[in-house]
Amino acid sequence: MAENSSALRIVGPTRLAGEVTVTGAKNSALKLMAASLLAPGKNTLYNVPQIADVDIMSELLTRMGCTVAFDRATLTMEIDVPEVPGHKAEYELVRKMRASINVLGPILTRVGIAEISLPGGDAIGSRGLDFHIAGLEALGATISFEHGYIIATAPNGLVGATFELNFPSVGATENLMTAAVLAKGTTTLYNVAREPDIIDLGEYLIAMGARIEGLGTSTLTIEGVDALHAASHSTLPDRIVTGTWAFAAAMTQGDITIKGGRADHLEIPLDKLVATGAVVTSTADGFRVRMDQRPIAVDIATLPYPGFPTDLQPMAISLNAIARGSAMVTENVFEARFMFVNELRRLGANITVDGHHAAVSGVPLLSGAPVAATDIRAGAGLVLAALVADGVTIVEDAFHIERGYPNFAANLRALGADVTVI
Repeated sequence: MAENSSALRIVGPTRLAGEVTVTGAKNSALKLMAASLLAPGKNTLYNVPQIADVDIMSELLTRMGCTVAFDRATLTMEIDVPEVPGHKAEYELVRKMRASINVLGPILTRVGIAEISLPGGDAIGSRGLDFHIAGLEALGATISFEHGYIIATAPNGLVGATFELNFPSVGATENLMTAAVLAKGTTTLYNVAREPDIIDLGEYLIAMGARIEGLGTSTLTIEGVDALHAASHSTLPDRIVTGTWAFAAAMTQGDITIKGGRADHLEIPLDKLVATGAVVTSTADGFRVRMDQRPIAVDIATLPYPGFPTDLQPMAISLNAIARGSAMVTENVFEARFMFVNELRRLGANITVDGHHAAVSGVPLLSGAPVAATDIRAGAGLVLAALVADGVTIVEDAFHIERGYPNFAANLRALGADVTVI
């Protein structure tokens, strides 16, 4: 779908009820695709989500010499990687998606040179590449910036090192992991990210022949190997999509069974939903969220995993906007994540922002109005708010949402919402 071409028309208020199936995680699938560059031959990924960002990453890998085949019916992707992949990632693709930076580590360690355009993507904060660069330099890379590109070289290969991240950055952890698996010697990384996506990537690398210890902890020990081989791996379910449906059930006083959802990846968000009055129960292949009353306002502070995910913060604000009472939502990860609050106010939300705090006073019902999505999660948060707004809400720039939520409008309709793609 072309940028700036789609909007969602939502008629509320509505109650969501039924069943929805969660597929592979966006934040994992894109990194698995990038990591495939580490091994020549045919890598196979299962449970790959049908989203726009997967198409962008496929195009990026194709331009680097790979052959990518995606069977949308079975969500299976085959990536045939050449003996010597290309080493340049062009601006026109990288600007559309920050995850493009994840080809930096694999290409640098495999080819000895990488030229990656500085990334674009969501407008949610600076998220500089300082940690990526400092870590790669610790492994022996020489890095410079020319004409909008990061140019990283290691003509004699990378060398194992000890490095501590100042902040448990997911992207930097992933780039350093993928760089270290082919470095000479042992690399020890401290204060790394612990997200399920990191474990998923690590398990894929191990299937390719990498030697990694400490997955799921804040310290990784990686023993470099001479070469990796092609492998198969199934993407873990998307915990942010799962969490979005859980919040949707609570907000709309609904009842949604989330098939494929991993409750163990969402312990803190689900505890917060229980505090709002929701009932969460396990099912054979997921879990169910039911709400029989207007939600009770709940304070939330985002933190790196296993804390409350910053990607669910817009949903938390939207829920508090229609809850009983007042609550404080504190953003500790991305400084610009409150950009969408102005859009939420257009629907009648009572929110005051002070620095990285948002004070939200609930109102019984929001009011439909035209709004615009500024990023993937803000877009989803606005759609959830539209479901509890009286009348018609038009969410412009809905192409953002499609970058992270497969078949979002169709899934909403199946749960009883009145949603039309414009």
